[in-house]
Amino acid sequence: MSLDANRSDLVFGMVGTGAMGRGIAQIAATGGCTVILVDSRAGAAAEARDHVAKMLGKLAEKGKLTPEAAAAAIGRLKVAAGMADLASAHVVVEAIVEDIAVKQSLLRELEAIVSDDCLIASNTSSLSVTSIAAACRLPGRVGGFHFFNPVPLMKVVEVIDGIMTEPWVGEALTVLARRMGYVPVKAKDTPGFIVNHAGRGYGTEALKLVGEGVADFADTDRVLKDAAGFRMGPFELLDLTALDVSHPVMESIYDQYYQEPRFRPSPITRQRLTAGLLGRKTGRGFYVYEGDRAMAPPPKPGPGGWAGSVWVVPSEGGLAVAALATKLGATVETGDRPSAQALCLVAPLGEDCTTAALRHDLDPRRTVAVDPLFGLDGHRTVMTNPVTEAKWRDAAHGLLGADGKPVTVIHDSPGFIAQRVVAAIINVGCDIAQQRIATPDDIDRAVTLGLGYPAGPLAWGDKLGGGKVLAVLQAMLEITGDPRYRPSLWLKRRAMLGVSLLTPEG
Repeated sequence: MSLDANRSDLVFGMVGTGAMGRGIAQIAATGGCTVILVDSRAGAAAEARDHVAKMLGKLAEKGKLTPEAAAAAIGRLKVAAGMADLASAHVVVEAIVEDIAVKQSLLRELEAIVSDDCLIASNTSSLSVTSIAAACRLPGRVGGFHFFNPVPLMKVVEVIDGIMTEPWVGEALTVLARRMGYVPVKAKDTPGFIVNHAGRGYGTEALKLVGEGVADFADTDRVLKDAAGFRMGPFELLDLTALDVSHPVMESIYDQYYQEPRFRPSPITRQRLTAGLLGRKTGRGFYVYEGDRAMAPPPKPGPGGWAGSVWVVPSEGGLAVAALATKLGATVETGDRPSAQALCLVAPLGEDCTTAALRHDLDPRRTVAVDPLFGLDGHRTVMTNPVTEAKWRDAAHGLLGADGKPVTVIHDSPGFIAQRVVAAIINVGCDIAQQRIATPDDIDRAVTLGLGYPAGPLAWGDKLGGGKVLAVLQAMLEITGDPRYRPSLWLKRRAMLGVSLLTPEG
């Protein structure tokens, strides 16, 4: 079988007309498809048509569609009297409740109505496409077509092949996605596919470091936005998506991967979910909200400038720290060992301050660590160890904030904040490539478009240096003994060979 997804008379069935179904219907109609809207709730399909027509009218008012194009798209929206109206459909996409039994029942009902060459696709975000198709008489014509909310703004769609999906299905969905103006990314049928799988490194690792007492929610968000370049901090994002949505996804992917340590959820979100602290929609989550505005606590003020004597560890990161210290007015000692009056600064990759101080045989009471990995031109992160004296902590804080740049002081942690979270993201992305779930290019494309990260995980690893990312993970693994930090073989081999993490298998 095959389907010409560019045919001018293509009939597109949309079953389920909630937020996702409406968004998919809108882009299908603007892509030139006749869209038949079906919903089990009386009146819902008509409400969806009116909503989409309103959205298309607004696009025309803003000049993003011509009035003629908007009118034509609205004219292609048809409200079905019932499921039987889908008999003429060439493609049917379902976006109903995320319940495997309900989806299987729907597909069995569809198969009794549509022709045998009709393509059936699921917009599931968390269920196995193979399992959904298993209930069908013709499982080979079933694929995954996973859009992201809000559909009209999120210009990427995952095209998923189940084990039984025939090649023509993925090919047709890829063409259809492009016809609708979307970027298709191909994925194997695995838990979380690409985007929800790749997203495990961000929130879960941020929750882990907060759970260890390294930093609070607000400081973690600040560092990851200001130093690493994320548009939203992980706790702002959890509040936006709401814990009644995000925590079950964390648990689901963890369980579907048979308790893979990299995806281990945190009791923090379970407790806050139980307490009803869901996020923006309840007015309180990790932050308290006034409308959509988070009432974040202000950053802790610095102690003022400091211009004493500093000894900096002689390493690549240390050279940058020494140059900055000199620029900010400190006297940087050049001897092999620090004097008795010097603030000792280390710049480790993956190590905590304790380990770095002892490895360099420094007095831990006056040793402070500085994160060098993301540069020192903007936000700076300072890390103490359990015996760092307050006067030396304040000296480092005052020195590094002397030019007015923000400084966050955290407790001891292998990998600081940004190092460990970004390394986790890169490592998960590398393992998606290692499992051949998607191509390296599609992984990066899906993550940047679907999650809005500053870069795809593989390209980001290249920018930071695969060897440095590997060093961060190896140090964290050695210090903690936690297998969540074991480096992906994809990362390890490419870092050892000195090649790009985007390098595919030969």
